Amino acid sequence: MLKKLLIILVLLPLLIWLVWLQIDLPNEDRKYAVKNKAPTQENYLLNVEPHIAKVKRPVDHFEFPIKVGAIGPTQSLYSGPNQYPFYCMSRDSLLGQPEVDNHQGLGVPVYNNENIIGYSKDCSVKTTIAYYTLSRQEKGFKAVKLENPTLDSATNLPLFRVEQGTINRFIYTIVMPINVQEVGDRLAQSQWNKRLIYQFNGGSGIGFRQGRQKATRVMTRQANQLLDGYAVISSSGNKTSYTYNMLLAEDTARRVKKQFVALYGNPLYTVGVGGSGGGLAQYLIAQNSTGILDGLIPLYSYPDMITQTTYALDCDLLNNYFTFRASDKKAWRNWDRRRLIEGMNAINGFPQKAGFLQPLNQLMSGFVPRFPEGNSECINGYFGLSAFINNPRQGFIRELFSDHVVDSTHWSYWQDMSHIFGKDENNQGLSTWDNVGVQYGLNALKNKQISIEEFLDINANIGSWKPQGEMQQESIALPFGHKIPIWLTLWGNHNITTPIGQVAPRHIGSVQAMNKAYQSGQVFIGQVTIPIIDARHYLENELDMHHMSASFYSRLRIESANGHSENHVIWVAHKDHNPTQHAFEMMDKWLMALHNSASNTVTSSKPSSLQDSCFDGDGTIYATGEDVFDGAWNGKASGKCQTRFPMFSTSRIEAGANWDGAMFKCPLISIAQAVQRGMYDPVDMSNYITQLNTIFPDGVCDYKGVDVGMPLHPLFNRRALQTKNRGILSAE
Repeated sequence: MLKKLLIILVLLPLLIWLVWLQIDLPNEDRKYAVKNKAPTQENYLLNVEPHIAKVKRPVDHFEFPIKVGAIGPTQSLYSGPNQYPFYCMSRDSLLGQPEVDNHQGLGVPVYNNENIIGYSKDCSVKTTIAYYTLSRQEKGFKAVKLENPTLDSATNLPLFRVEQGTINRFIYTIVMPINVQEVGDRLAQSQWNKRLIYQFNGGSGIGFRQGRQKATRVMTRQANQLLDGYAVISSSGNKTSYTYNMLLAEDTARRVKKQFVALYGNPLYTVGVGGSGGGLAQYLIAQNSTGILDGLIPLYSYPDMITQTTYALDCDLLNNYFTFRASDKKAWRNWDRRRLIEGMNAINGFPQKAGFLQPLNQLMSGFVPRFPEGNSECINGYFGLSAFINNPRQGFIRELFSDHVVDSTHWSYWQDMSHIFGKDENNQGLSTWDNVGVQYGLNALKNKQISIEEFLDINANIGSWKPQGEMQQESIALPFGHKIPIWLTLWGNHNITTPIGQVAPRHIGSVQAMNKAYQSGQVFIGQVTIPIIDARHYLENELDMHHMSASFYSRLRIESANGHSENHVIWVAHKDHNPTQHAFEMMDKWLMALHNSASNTVTSSKPSSLQDSCFDGDGTIYATGEDVFDGAWNGKASGKCQTRFPMFSTSRIEAGANWDGAMFKCPLISIAQAVQRGMYDPVDMSNYITQLNTIFPDGVCDYKGVDVGMPLHPLFNRRALQTKNRGILSAE
């Protein structure tokens, strides 16, 4: 009791201080903020039915290459109208201010000293050429711009010509290895090995920004390959920190590559590389289109972003339940038990960076405060992202825009995709997220790891996210700046539905949005046949969000679509070993064998030594072969790599869903049907039928069925062909 009293005495003054800070926060310096939102102009949007992979891309009438000193296209080729507001980031990329394109106050102001000389709504910069060198440092590489490359390169330092400009309003970069005699010749390429890398990058973004792309960062990421003679291209539009609109990302990548080819001709091949969002972007661009990528090296990847939200948006709901709503909160202080429900890893005693937020928010909610005694991937990896992706009132980039622009904009991923997914009657972007009928903790119940009472309590009280139009901004104090935000609404609890009577309502996702997500290529359905080496570090013990199981969601979808996964290799390495360079070497052998023999297939061209593998910290192969990753995901006994590097699951898998993670909205069956089928066996639920019907009045998920959000077309799922009463459309 004394310990609890001390906690209250410490936290109460802090709470008063934080509330005062919330009332009297100083305004940010918004000198370069977007002043006014430009009006939307019509632009061609690709017809995505039945799927964009089946739709021919239009001819590009923009004249490539862009000349030095000129600006690239500001409208996309086929991904719809420009999004406004749009914040320019050329200054952050060391390219100076954008070009003036209007004098009506639209977009960001452009200055001459302290005087505004115009405004930029589309953030264009002129195409420029610069020269850089690379040097190896104690920890990695350093790229340095050379002001006088002819003299500065006389010591035989490696030399690179770097071109930067804007295409589709995003900053693009082309890096070409050259020698000192080629300075001043834009087309010279004597040091190029004819292989091209398209660099993708990750992060979480909701649009509305041009993005930052520094030449030095592009170069150091691919330093080893540049020194081996590869050319590298990239764009801020292919960094998911700025958007997950994969149609726009593809459109941009196609044009950036076209700029390269217009200058240097076709490469032997183009291989993608990039981690996290930069990995899933490769999967989707390769699935949705041809002519951009010939091979993929996705790192720390997911199959896509949108099906990841299905379980990621469960995280704060579950944390809110464990912290504030559980009938027996003490039972959930054991983080091993939380793992049973969340699926992703959770560890007792693992510190939380912002663990003090729990007792602070408990105190504000009238509970006895208590510091957390563990941590989970849900918190360590996903905390804050629910608000950023899902809450139209949030958007952590709002400071980049004037107040009236902020107030007139819906800041969410759903809004970023609303021109494709659609909008509701309140002009809010339609959401695909749905948890109707989801029985959280079903596997733990069946395994008798939680009690029937706990199972019922979770599902009665977990609730869901409120409709977009009802959500409110998170209450956050910033006494230490944006790097240390103090959340006064932990887990977004004010945006989570509360019990009406005995049960908190669930959220019904938009089937229209789900259909469009599939058709527009935002969902990875596995239809990729080019070479793939999916590589990652094993980070489960660090509660990193890049969980190993995501590679196997992709594997299952590829197998479902193609009947095999011979083109898909998975590598998992101890965190002390980086397998990326080896992946490039093996991919080169694979693609060159495919290139040099017209009769070879992707499978027959694959090097015999290239197989699923796991690596120890010193780089040695611990195990390799087709069965080394066998485990729960494919219903087999654990293989050597699975034993060495065990994977975890997700909240939806622990609720009975399939391991491929590819279901937005489950078909429902009644409680009576569920009991008759043995869904709860070996647990006897016969005495709890009334309670189950109260919690699940519409029924519970039947994960043996077909996604309700899947378009009615056999392209998307072979099982749809055998499913009665779904009205199959004819295949094209």
